[in-house]
Amino acid sequence: MTTELPYTDADLRAEAARQHAFLTEDPDFVGVGEGMEDGPVHSTSTDTAPARTWEELLDPERDGTDAFNAAQRKIHDLINGAANVSAWAVDLGADDLKPEEHQITLKAGDKPIVRIHFAFAPELSDEARDAFVTGVGEVTAHEMQMAYLNSS
Repeated sequence: MTTELPYTDADLRAEAARQHAFLTEDPDFVGVGEGMEDGPVHSTSTDTAPARTWEELLDPERDGTDAFNAAQRKIHDLINGAANVSAWAVDLGADDLKPEEHQITLKAGDKPIVRIHFAFAPELSDEARDAFVTGVGEVTAHEMQMAYLNSS
């Protein structure tokens, strides 16, 4: 395919992935704390009340509590230790696929050895998404069981 542009869509995606990775390589520690202040702590939401913010939960007086600082350090470390999924993120966005909470994790004892995350086109219904994830889970479990039986 010829184009009038001196680059391809793949070039655009590669550059976006490179820059995305760069932005996550060395997150600003102070910026992490600033981002946490008004960020919701999802586990604190109830049917009758919205989630509390990190600041409300750990630093209500805004005086830099040890608990807030410890959480900030842990979040910073999680960002620094994250796998580089920049190309995946860019490709999902370019294809208008939306990541969601569906996932399948296979473990060896307590250690995750495979994790599958899902992203879907916005027009797919919740029922279609659930059916797909269930189907992938059933096939994956069956194949892993067969591999285990064949290796013994």
